Amino acid sequence: MTLAAARRTALAAQGFAAARPSGTPTRRTVMKVLDSTRLLQLDSVSAVVRAHYAPVFSRIGAYDRTLLDEAAWGHSARRPRQLIEYWAHEAALIPVGDWSLMRWRMEQYRHGRWNGMRQTLERNPALADDVLGVLKEFGPSTAGEVEKHLELDRPRAKEQWGWNYSDTKVVCEALFAAGELTVPKRVGFQRHYDLAANVIPAEVLSHEPDEADAVRELVRRAARAHGVGTETDLRDYYRLKRTQTEPAIADLLDSGELQQVTVEGWDKPAYLHAEARTPRRVTGAALLCPFDPLIFFRDRTERLFDFHYRIEIYTPEHKRVHGYYVFPFLLDGQLVGRVDLRAERAGGRLLVPGAFTEPGHQPKRVAGALAGALREMADWLELDTVEVGEKGDLAPALRREIA
Repeated sequence: MTLAAARRTALAAQGFAAARPSGTPTRRTVMKVLDSTRLLQLDSVSAVVRAHYAPVFSRIGAYDRTLLDEAAWGHSARRPRQLIEYWAHEAALIPVGDWSLMRWRMEQYRHGRWNGMRQTLERNPALADDVLGVLKEFGPSTAGEVEKHLELDRPRAKEQWGWNYSDTKVVCEALFAAGELTVPKRVGFQRHYDLAANVIPAEVLSHEPDEADAVRELVRRAARAHGVGTETDLRDYYRLKRTQTEPAIADLLDSGELQQVTVEGWDKPAYLHAEARTPRRVTGAALLCPFDPLIFFRDRTERLFDFHYRIEIYTPEHKRVHGYYVFPFLLDGQLVGRVDLRAERAGGRLLVPGAFTEPGHQPKRVAGALAGALREMADWLELDTVEVGEKGDLAPALRREIA
């Protein structure tokens, strides 16, 4: 395959070659995005909008975010829950039916997902049972509410690292990682925990595929979401290991679901999904948040688009190259620029502190399309104005277009 064909294949697999809905997006429209991406990464940064909302907007345009909220954190007999949280590609929303494909990972996390979590469980051998007991009695609760029920509400130790979680919060997270708890709702993005048996449908809860079968299914989903990708691409999508993906890929090659191909400029074999589509061209514009599934594996982003991208949130401000929270800009199948964005909700402003053109692209053309994409985003976020700062070679042209 030529690199251009591989790029179009990847964009089509991620839903960027489809026409945007002509009418008002519905829950079905939103869920169709998940047919392509299979997951939406969750992240706490809200500089513009929470990370799981942005990929849907990038693919279908403005939509009511409560549609996604209800699909993930709402449930009724008429409108059952369709998405559930778990550690897929980091913390993510996945289709409810895919929860059972993570059983092997839940078993690995039975004694804690990281070392500090394991130490907390060892230090508090009865706390897990106490947490489960509270949730059985009182139903969905935050870690703080669980603490109050257990009369454990006390100051955090100042020397604790990271998020400075209490032991109760750590144990709730450990039980979530082990599959004993899940998250039926969020309020203000705060997790409310409940017993998985109260939330996960019985047929999903009872399904326990062995690791090899589950991993094969995950690689199958990753391959469909990529269109074409290397073993490392397929491995990264669900954070698998090479020892898991290589046998799964071999099985899918044998069954004809994957075909091994060579992609121009790639130094590793690639695997083309049997149902992948390679459109003649991909048109349209989209702003991509840093955690969009199209670009969250930075090595693949560089191979596909010749676009070197690193998130600079944790880089000291004076050392940042492009900015705090930078959105790459996709235009007609190529990443042609990037913008640092901030939503100032109190003032009703979408701020663009920096705007940059990629080498080989004309600032005037990029600025014209980007101005429209920024106005669309501002309208979606209910912000009145778009204000462009001074940083970056694209800023002057973009200011003129916005004006």
